[in-house]
Amino acid sequence: MAGGKETPRQRMIGMMYLVLTALLALQISNQILQKFILLNDGLERTSENFIRKNEMSVSIIASTVEQQGNNEKDLPKLAASREIRSLSREMFNYIQDIKETLIEQADLLNEEGNFRTAALKNVEVPGNLFNNNRVGYEMQEKLNGYPAEVNRILEGLGLDGSFGDIAKNADEIDLFKNDSEVNYKDYVNLNYVKSPVGAVLAILSQHQNEILNVESEALNRITNSLGSFIFEADKLMARVAANSNIVAAGTRFEADMFVASSSSGVQLRMTADGREIPVEDGFGKIEFPVPPAGSYDDRGLAARKLRGEIVVPIGGVDSVLTVDYEYFVAQPVIQVSSVVVRQLYAECANELNIDVPALGNSYAPEFSVSGGQAIKGTRPADVTIIPGASGKVNITVASGGNRIGSLEYDIRPVPAPTIRLFNGDNAIDLQNTFPFPGPRQLKVRAIPEPTFAQTMAKDANFEVSAGEVRLVRNDVPRSSVRISGESVSTTSLLAEAQAGDKLIVIVNEVTRTNFQGNKIRSQLNEVYTINIR
Repeated sequence: MAGGKETPRQRMIGMMYLVLTALLALQISNQILQKFILLNDGLERTSENFIRKNEMSVSIIASTVEQQGNNEKDLPKLAASREIRSLSREMFNYIQDIKETLIEQADLLNEEGNFRTAALKNVEVPGNLFNNNRVGYEMQEKLNGYPAEVNRILEGLGLDGSFGDIAKNADEIDLFKNDSEVNYKDYVNLNYVKSPVGAVLAILSQHQNEILNVESEALNRITNSLGSFIFEADKLMARVAANSNIVAAGTRFEADMFVASSSSGVQLRMTADGREIPVEDGFGKIEFPVPPAGSYDDRGLAARKLRGEIVVPIGGVDSVLTVDYEYFVAQPVIQVSSVVVRQLYAECANELNIDVPALGNSYAPEFSVSGGQAIKGTRPADVTIIPGASGKVNITVASGGNRIGSLEYDIRPVPAPTIRLFNGDNAIDLQNTFPFPGPRQLKVRAIPEPTFAQTMAKDANFEVSAGEVRLVRNDVPRSSVRISGESVSTTSLLAEAQAGDKLIVIVNEVTRTNFQGNKIRSQLNEVYTINIR
């Protein structure tokens, strides 16, 4: 959104802001709202990278000025870079405070720290906060004052200061200035009034990106204006800049190892813990898998130290600069999501989601099972466990060849079904006599236990597969028919029936069909009496 001569990155950031603003004019569906949240997450990660890069740029300016003997022409540039970094930090934190206020007023987070879908759709809170309470107008003034202040600092150094406003009204934006439906709106009404909380979060994160981008471009202009660099062996400093000094076991450690001020005409050689690493544009690229630690402290962390060496040719002689860098291996925690998490049903498809949040996108799970078998799901963390008939199941979780941990479950037998008798679709009350001559559409059903039926629907298919129905008169069996399924043909029995007779239903076997179509038989010996009046 900055004016003047824009770099491709500036134009890209400006276009993203325009897309965000344009989408607010549309009816926001749940799917689009979810995309805003994903976009917000990406913008926040970009901000983190921007901050690290800009802090490194200030460090490089400081080292370069020092290496060149603190030239009086360059000292003001160092002070200017630190002032710009301070302004950017202040503006970034100001926007962050507004984001946190919005999250609090919209009651956006649940007890687990996840976004509430209903709260993301709320369009009243943004309007009240930014318009009614005038926060948006104050923020617009500060956002547009920031690039103006950066321009003043750069122009004081004799450098190009051409950054334009960040927070614009609709008639200042090419996409809207000729659109009569929106070109009358000011910055606050264009972006925040009647806008859902989820979209507003993304806009605020976008503004933070724009602040950091202006800072980055300004620091580049200062860096490029410094005098030429001359290596002086007694002034060189070795540095390691890692993405994080806390690394989960199973992920990859990533960092830059570099000389604070480098030269394109100098070939550098670098090693990390004795391993040679590639060097690109004066920066060493460190990357290696991190195995689990043998023990962790009460925070779940294990300290590690990286030893780096940089070989620099100075005055025709190779000089070795060393750096020791401490980082921490975080103990990964296995999280399991399932309707049944304490016990697994025997010979059933127990669907689990086994995740290790600390590993993030690098999580590539491998599951090995004793006491059963595992079937991988469509998503990496999804797995179906089929236990054996009894005992325990042990699930070992690994990622990228590194063992994370194991889970143990008791194997729970499948609860026996309840046998119920029906005449057609009507349940037979065995406490009362049945009208003569007896049930003409007798059905013997095996009803699964309710909790099992709800949680294991694919495995709760029961059927009475063996048994007998007898016609009994004065306690003497007269005739019988076999049971081989749900429906029982009682025609022949009822033809002989007399008032006062009984139908004795004997169930000898129930068959359960599991999720794979396998038939699992269970022996029973249950007897039910139907009295005929």
